[in-house]
Amino acid sequence: MKTQKSSSSMSLQTLLPLNSTSNHHHFNTSFTQLNSILISSKTRKSTNNDKITPSSHFLCTSMSMQPKLQTPTPTPKTTTKSTMDSLSVFERAVIGMCAGASAGAFTYFTLHPLDTIKTKLQTKGASQIYKNTLDAIVKTFQTKGVSSFYSGISAVIVGSTFSSALLFGTCEFGKSFLSNFEAFPSLLVPPTASLMGSVVSSAVMVPKELITQRMQAGVKGKSWEILAQILKRDGLLGLYTGYSATLLRNLPAGVLSYSSFEWLKTAILIKKEKKKLTPLESVCCGALAGAISASLTTPLDVVKTRMMTQFHGVMVVNNNYGVSEIVKQILMEEGLVGLTRGMGARVVHSACFSAIGYFAFETARLAILDHYLKHKNHQQSNTPSVP
Repeated sequence: MKTQKSSSSMSLQTLLPLNSTSNHHHFNTSFTQLNSILISSKTRKSTNNDKITPSSHFLCTSMSMQPKLQTPTPTPKTTTKSTMDSLSVFERAVIGMCAGASAGAFTYFTLHPLDTIKTKLQTKGASQIYKNTLDAIVKTFQTKGVSSFYSGISAVIVGSTFSSALLFGTCEFGKSFLSNFEAFPSLLVPPTASLMGSVVSSAVMVPKELITQRMQAGVKGKSWEILAQILKRDGLLGLYTGYSATLLRNLPAGVLSYSSFEWLKTAILIKKEKKKLTPLESVCCGALAGAISASLTTPLDVVKTRMMTQFHGVMVVNNNYGVSEIVKQILMEEGLVGLTRGMGARVVHSACFSAIGYFAFETARLAILDHYLKHKNHQQSNTPSVP
């Protein structure tokens, strides 16, 4: 028996080079070497699979995509991540719609006073009424006090809730859908998705802005009364006065703002080698993206505002003027300066809007996503497994 045991030890020592003849030491040394082999193998595999390129970093920072890393053994902590990765395009779109609705209502309400001043400065004849932005603020306050800054707020709340839901929901859908195609350049995903979102959301945004801006410009009556006047005079199509100008403004503005935010965010994350922005970084990226978009698209916004606010008293006149006619009229009456009316107020408004809007959307999205994943994981844990 002793001879057999000695022979076994020598065989084991031949296979694994051990420095001691103790069986206990043989086992410990063998286990240590085997563990080292497994760890080094795992490290090499992790290094190869978890390498994040700029493209995967961009997908990680998008609102819809997560980096495709190696799925570890499920644990209570990693189950949530696995469930998040498995969300369908439809689920991501619905979460985006819910977050966009809440963020849109909050942001539009917060910044409505700035939008009111911007509209007054861009209305025809404003150069004879207001000297500058400060003068417009003072004269607006002198009319009805603080409430004068919130003219048309009811239409804003209702319209912005639905338009923001459509905008972000469509963006989420577009980003999730387009990211499934490897041949589609990841750099073009945000502008393409925002283009889709702007077209869809404008169907709700145009009637909302039409009613709101006429009230801001001085038309008397409540939101529903303005709506009734438009429907009685021009029918349903009257609600889409300025639709072409709105698209002309919203498409480039939306693409510039949304894409700038995504690209700035991606650049910061790649430079700092992390996967999530701090709240301050998110606000700064949003503000800069909004300022860039607003400054470049102010002439389009002036044309759109003129088309929506052509009225005399309470009745709209010359609403058959197209974009080209409005541009010619502005150039004849005020020159190139007329196309920059309200730029200061608009840049400030857009910078604040984008900073608050993107921050509010991301906060709402993460809160809704966390609640949804917990609910989904709870359902999965309570579902009996099929033998």
